[in-house]
Amino acid sequence: MKFFLDTASINEITSLNKTGMVDGITTNPSLVAKTGQSFLDIIADICKIIDGPVSAEVAATDANNMIKEGHKLASISDNVAVKVPLTADGLIACKALSDAGTMVNVTLCFSAAQAILAAKAGATFVSPFIGRLDDLGQDGLGLISEIHTIFSNYPEINTQILVASARSPRHVVESAKIGADIVTIPPSTLRQLFNHPLTDTGLKAFMSDWEISGQTIL
Repeated sequence: MKFFLDTASINEITSLNKTGMVDGITTNPSLVAKTGQSFLDIIADICKIIDGPVSAEVAATDANNMIKEGHKLASISDNVAVKVPLTADGLIACKALSDAGTMVNVTLCFSAAQAILAAKAGATFVSPFIGRLDDLGQDGLGLISEIHTIFSNYPEINTQILVASARSPRHVVESAKIGADIVTIPPSTLRQLFNHPLTDTGLKAFMSDWEISGQTIL
């Protein structure tokens, strides 16, 4: 499974990229707004750090302007994935941009039917939002399983399942067990994956024993 970092913070991206765990970046207007920087500039800066896909979302809601904005965003770097909403206009834009060779991330997916439409429109990624479904008492992980089963029935489907709105390490692990291609998570959740109390306890014991031994490596 690939990890995409859901942030527009250059500091967070630079720091966590050093771990080798960051395969791509997803952004949205809300995340970019938090930086206080120019949208186009921040996307360009991220693309200089990350080799993998960097999702940049269009602001238009009609197909023609989505396509125009998509081409402009794609011109920033070869690894930009243009992010469009899962609407009728968004799917028209997805088809046009995909046919032009641009990676497209179809976002705000909340049903398997929508995921099928995204795949048929040529989406590189489809982003089902599991956390938001869970908030409504629905089964977010169940949706991932349903989409994975459907896509697995059709070898010609190349659209990757990008699990979005993942809120916890459990969401990450369960999505991996289902077979999702990618999960996008905020920096705080990625850091949670490193942590376990038994790791901390074991390391403390090892360091105590090492100190008692009086030895050094350097």
